Amino acid sequence: MEEIIIREMKKEDIAAVCQIEQACFSMPWSAKAFEESLDLPHACFLVAVFEETIAGYIGLYRVFQEGDIVNVAVLPEFRRRGIGRRLLEEMEELAVKNGILDLTLEVRISNQGAIRMYEAFGFEQAGVRKNFYEKPREDGLVMWKRNIGLFKENT
Repeated sequence: MEEIIIREMKKEDIAAVCQIEQACFSMPWSAKAFEESLDLPHACFLVAVFEETIAGYIGLYRVFQEGDIVNVAVLPEFRRRGIGRRLLEEMEELAVKNGILDLTLEVRISNQGAIRMYEAFGFEQAGVRKNFYEKPREDGLVMWKRNIGLFKENT
């Protein structure tokens, strides 16, 4: 079994995370955006390390008892190894520990692989944000996973 280590993102990880952004998104975040986000008290970013390579990351902003997952990205050559799912699992655990009850995210309507992963993880489709994405312009599917911490103690 391949070992994937999930840990908190550090400022020295930003260059590698920016490479993931470039590989995955048409409008990638800048290094400055990550640096500023890491300083926010309501933000949490995790990275997935596989064989000493930062292969993926996830970011979340807390808004009261909700967590808005702002990005989940895995380098194309590391996909289909469970890295995205591990990132989601670790972020959900952190969210529960910090009193977050519900998670939300947006995903491109055309990104069926990601939508299937989110649904398998318990997210449900809740609506569409028209023209949410640019380059290319596309609708964003809004997904929610509610009451994430309610049944953790008994499982």
